[in-house]
Amino acid sequence: MKLIILGAPGSGKGTMATVLRDSYGITHISTGDIFRANIKEQTPLGKEAKKYIDAGALVPDEITISMVEDRLSQDDCKNGYLLDGFPRTIAQAEKLDEMLSKTNSKIDAVIKVDVPAEVILGRVVNRRVCTSCGESYNVVSRPTKVEGVCDVCGKEVIQRDDDKPETVKQRLITYEENTKPLIDFYEKKGIVISADNSKDPKTAFEQASQALEKKGFRKVN
Repeated sequence: MKLIILGAPGSGKGTMATVLRDSYGITHISTGDIFRANIKEQTPLGKEAKKYIDAGALVPDEITISMVEDRLSQDDCKNGYLLDGFPRTIAQAEKLDEMLSKTNSKIDAVIKVDVPAEVILGRVVNRRVCTSCGESYNVVSRPTKVEGVCDVCGKEVIQRDDDKPETVKQRLITYEENTKPLIDFYEKKGIVISADNSKDPKTAFEQASQALEKKGFRKVN
């Protein structure tokens, strides 16, 4: 089973990706992880990508696609995988199709994690994060026992700059503008599965798993 997961910042995409990975026994592949691994291992592609990253420029598609192709050829992808963070554009999606066609393969489904913008805004602007251990809180649903102090390590808990209302709104607008063409691309193929995560992750996962079951895919865990 070969999946792509899409979701706006704060939609719960990360949680959904973890549940899908564990339930179907597939490999979760994050583009960020691929970049970090190649740069850490100083592969030729990693060295090339680092030049662009250090210069504050976007890594060209050909480098990103080559990294993804190499990652998908590894043994842990033989039973299936979940792509997270790739593709981001129509051009990347078309290249992915070309890449998979070489092995008579294709993407089976695109999981779109749906959450209304106002719900995401409410979740994210209430988020607080520990400056030391990274523990995450929510001032409404999961506040710290002592205001501004981490329950785990006792260090300061803050609101990150990218969790402030205006920043979140802009991130959501950018996501919508960049991702809508990609969703349209896959909807034309009839492989988009919508999972409503506005209430709880369990409901969203049940929607996704029911749709995958209709495609003939069964959970292993």
